[in-house]
Amino acid sequence: MAPPKKFTREKIIETAFEIAKAEGIDAITIRKVAKKMGSSIAPIYVNFTDVEQLIQEVVAKTLEVSRHFLNEQQSGEPFLDIGIASIRFAKQYSVLFRDLVMKNNGHMVHNEDHVNILIQQMKKDTLLQDFPYEELKQILLKMQIFQTGLSVMVTNDLLPDDFNEEKMIEMLDSTAKDVITAARLRQSNQMSEGEIYDE
Repeated sequence: MAPPKKFTREKIIETAFEIAKAEGIDAITIRKVAKKMGSSIAPIYVNFTDVEQLIQEVVAKTLEVSRHFLNEQQSGEPFLDIGIASIRFAKQYSVLFRDLVMKNNGHMVHNEDHVNILIQQMKKDTLLQDFPYEELKQILLKMQIFQTGLSVMVTNDLLPDDFNEEKMIEMLDSTAKDVITAARLRQSNQMSEGEIYDE
């Protein structure tokens, strides 16, 4: 008689992630995960108290995958890399992107740790090194708003047919430069106003 299969916590999360990737987060059920693994529900309940705990692990894995996309980008412009990684994630994981970004849900909340990771990445960019932390947060937020809109258009096939990834990257780059130029101009104006008040 063959020994029973052992289903690890990681295997269960991976199986649930595959379901979410194809069908969406709401498609994850304990029975569906067990069936896909060829198992009873018992190993899942040994590792997770309920389906919500399993879904939270799938969301965490999704964020890990998105960070992997970021780590793969090596354009030499770290700020641009953030945008490229986001667009590529939205294209490859469109169902998850729709579920986690476009649907109102409790799974995705503002994550200050994630913001800090992105700001550390931004500080490596020579165009951004002299900005204070709070200004970098504002620049990041503006670009996230733009990039999320672009990602929504990518995910829903709302862009012209000839608007390929190269054109998307050019638009991201040009918009980022506009945002940075505006921030630098504002910074310069504030310094000039400060000098006037000092006189």
